[in-house]
Amino acid sequence: MIDPLYVASGFGVGLLVGMTGVGGGSLMTPLLILLFGIHPSTAVGTDLLYAAATKTGGGLIHGWSRSIHWPAVVRLACGSIPASILTMVVMWKLDLNAASERSLVNLVLCFALLLTALSLIFRKSIIERYRQRLERVEGAATAVATVVTGAVLGILVSISSVGAGAVGVTVLLLLYPRLPMASIVGSDIAHAVPLTLVAGAGHWALGTVDWHLMGVLLMGSLPGIVIGSYGAVRMPEAVLRATLATILIVVAGKIAFAELSVPLSTAMAFARGIGH
Repeated sequence: MIDPLYVASGFGVGLLVGMTGVGGGSLMTPLLILLFGIHPSTAVGTDLLYAAATKTGGGLIHGWSRSIHWPAVVRLACGSIPASILTMVVMWKLDLNAASERSLVNLVLCFALLLTALSLIFRKSIIERYRQRLERVEGAATAVATVVTGAVLGILVSISSVGAGAVGVTVLLLLYPRLPMASIVGSDIAHAVPLTLVAGAGHWALGTVDWHLMGVLLMGSLPGIVIGSYGAVRMPEAVLRATLATILIVVAGKIAFAELSVPLSTAMAFARGIGH
């Protein structure tokens, strides 16, 4: 059975992704956790394969437009794919119980959301401050920094499904200051496809993917992305970035509060028991 609320949620996230270019993980994963009460690990696993499906279309378009810088994509993947596989193996070996797994995903998700929000807010000032300095960096150093960036993104994305959007674009702008914006975005999307696919496959192996949910979300998100991309040119970029950053900060705070409220309530109950 198709739940219209899931379709509407997919449409809303697709609309925002099309308008802002920020990865859907920073929007869809918190929505599944907070609004629908989906277990964080299932939300992440489902969102990763959902993102792989949606970004494949964007990657093909950028490929046809020749707006992908393949050396950057390969370097990112050299760091992110091994890091993603290693992360999933570690999670499998740890075999965390449901509560511990929930806490881990929520904490990493909060960090990734805040990092994404900060990259949206301060991207322009960071680039203006460091871009000229980074233009003088040698090619070998840039290659190493790109691989390291990929590894960090691989860990973040595998655990939280967040990081390959605004954060990836900001770092690429710093490392490849001579590339046009279209190539930066195209390269980030092209890299996100194999990363989300590998990480999503890992979650599938762990049993944390809801295929029916993913299909329903795609029904709404695909038309939402098309409409959002059309409307993006009609809204100031600064307003879009500030609005989205505010949403991400509020969501991160809500997840953190929900995560901390459990041990706090337990501690208060324990204290009351001692008092009696």
